[in-house]
Amino acid sequence: MAEKNSAHKSAQNKASKEGDLESPSFLFHDRTKRVRESLKADALLVSVPANILYLCGFSGSSGLLLVEPARSTLFTDSRYTFQSREEVKGAKVVIAKKGLLTALGDHLGRRRGGIRLAASLKHVTVAQQDALSSRVGKRIRWSDDLSAIERLRAIKSGSELAVMREAAVLISRVFEKVLRRIKPGVTEMQLAARIDYEIKLAGGSGPSFETIVAAGPRSSWAHARPSPKPMGKNELVVLDQGAILRAYCSDMTRTVHIGRASGRIRSLYEAVLEAQQAAKAVIRPGTTAGQVDAAARGALKRRRLAQYFTHSTGHGLGLEIHEMPRIGRGEETVLQEGMVVTVEPGVYLDAIGGIRIEDDVVVTKTGAVDLTTAPRDFLEL
Repeated sequence: MAEKNSAHKSAQNKASKEGDLESPSFLFHDRTKRVRESLKADALLVSVPANILYLCGFSGSSGLLLVEPARSTLFTDSRYTFQSREEVKGAKVVIAKKGLLTALGDHLGRRRGGIRLAASLKHVTVAQQDALSSRVGKRIRWSDDLSAIERLRAIKSGSELAVMREAAVLISRVFEKVLRRIKPGVTEMQLAARIDYEIKLAGGSGPSFETIVAAGPRSSWAHARPSPKPMGKNELVVLDQGAILRAYCSDMTRTVHIGRASGRIRSLYEAVLEAQQAAKAVIRPGTTAGQVDAAARGALKRRRLAQYFTHSTGHGLGLEIHEMPRIGRGEETVLQEGMVVTVEPGVYLDAIGGIRIEDDVVVTKTGAVDLTTAPRDFLEL
C-alpha cells in the first residue's frame, strides 16, 4: 500500500511540474489507476453511464467499460464511432457490430481459465450475466463492486469543483431571473418550463431533474410535479431547480410567498433557515453525515417543528443528482474535504403549505462553503 501511495504521489508531482495536473488525460488515468488499486477481481465491468464518463470521458448512452489490471476497453456501437474517438481517454475503443455483450464476451473468452468479474450487480441483470457466461464459454465468478467508483466520485478535484461552482451560479441566476414571473395566474407548469428554458439560454445542457414548482397547498408535497394549477395570491411557492453544466449537476430550492405573509409563515421560514444554518455550521472534514442531519433536526425540534421535517437533510452531488454521501439519520459516512453536498431542511404542513431552503456546499478544511448564491431572505412578491 505504501508503495502504491508513493507511486500515486510521484505521478501527481510529475504532472504538477508539467502543468497538467487537472488535464483530462491525467485525471482519467489517475482515476482508473485508483480503481485498479482497489480491484480484487480479474477485471471490473462498469455499466453505469456516470461511472463510464468519470473513468474515460465517454458520454454516449450505449457503452460498457472493462477495467483490467493492465488496460481498459470501452465497448460501444457504431452510432458512437466518431464521438468515442473524440471523447475517450485512457481506454481502447471497440465498436461492437453484434452487440456489446457479444463483443465483451469474445474479449473475455480469450483469457485463460476462469474469470473473476466485479460489477455493480444491481445494474447487471441475471439474464445479462447468463448471456455473457454463455458467450465466454467458461465460468465467470461475479462479485459486487461495492461502489468503489462512487466513493472516488464523492471527492471532487479542482476542475470538477470549478464546473460545479459555475453550475450552482447558473441556477442561482436563473432563479433570480424568473422571480418577476411568479405572480397570480401563472401556472406551475408555465413557470417550470420557463426555468428549464432559461437554463439552456444560460448555457446549461438542461435541468438536473424534473423541475419542481408547487404553490399553495401543493407546496406541502415535498416532491410535487408541476401542475396546470394557476398560482394564487397569498400562497407559498416552492421552487426546486437544478442545471446540468458540462455533465455536472446543481440543485437549489427556494421558497417565496405571493403577497404579504402571515406571522406564522414568517416564523416557519425563519425556523427552516435556522435549521439549514445549523447543519452548515457542523459541516467539516471528520463530521459524519448523520451529525449534519441531527443538527438540522435539532434546530427544528427546538421550534417544535421536527415532526414536519419528513425527508433527509441532503445528499451528495456531482455527475448525478444523488450521489454519496446521503445526509440522513444515523448515516455514518465521514465527510471529507472536496465532497459536495446539498443542505435542504424543510417543513410541510397540510393546512399551510411547505417551506424548503436548499443550497449546494463544498466541504473545505474550514467548513462548508456555499456554491449556490441566490438570496435566502424571505421574499414576498
